[in-house]
Amino acid sequence: MTGHAGFGVVLARLSDLRKLGIGDLSARAGVPGSELQAVLDGAAPRPPLLRQLAPALNLHTADLFVIAGTPVPEELAPFDTKAGSQIPSLAGYAMTLPPDRRQQLRQLAQSLPRHNRTQPTPPAPAHERHQPSHGALLVRMLGNRNLNWTASAKTLYHLTGRLLAAATIGAIGHGHKEVTPDLLADIATVLGIPSSDLAAMTGTKPPHQTLPPHPATADVAELIWNIRHLTATQIQHINDKARALQQD
Repeated sequence: MTGHAGFGVVLARLSDLRKLGIGDLSARAGVPGSELQAVLDGAAPRPPLLRQLAPALNLHTADLFVIAGTPVPEELAPFDTKAGSQIPSLAGYAMTLPPDRRQQLRQLAQSLPRHNRTQPTPPAPAHERHQPSHGALLVRMLGNRNLNWTASAKTLYHLTGRLLAAATIGAIGHGHKEVTPDLLADIATVLGIPSSDLAAMTGTKPPHQTLPPHPATADVAELIWNIRHLTATQIQHINDKARALQQD
């Protein structure tokens, strides 16, 4: 799992998965076919191209920056890294709620005001900085959801029942831990991304057909994505609401 395909290779795989030829993708994204071809041939993608390609590929823009090995712009990064430690408990509460109460949580998250960033996003701790690899791609995408190693491990458990140590998440990021098809499927659940997409991005064998995921997982993965622009205080408020809904 230590290899790392260039962005052009990954873009070609995702396009094939979506059955999009270069002309189709060019039209859908509103970008010149010649620029797409250059990227497919190995040229580094420009940030404006990534912003246009993301919705055309049905991917979050921040995730496509990670896939391209490009720093995520400040405005697309999680707002408050201190808030990440609260996400696992929120995920745990939300997984136990019925659909209508999970919807209440999503509505609450959407109603909270967004604050302007006054400080730059702090750099990741030295031990969480990964060299390019397929595992690093997965862990950086977890980071896009404000999940560090510890929060990733705990959230993975709440959504899938897979118990991993935080250090194991780190080993994945550093390319020291093999990502099996089943593990890839579980990480896909937390990311809210089809496992077939992750398989295409990493060149990993797609997971075998498994039991359907818990019906709450898609809602909780969406909630995790939607709260990434909130403060720790705001997420604590949502956490308190989730706890009250669970006890009501």
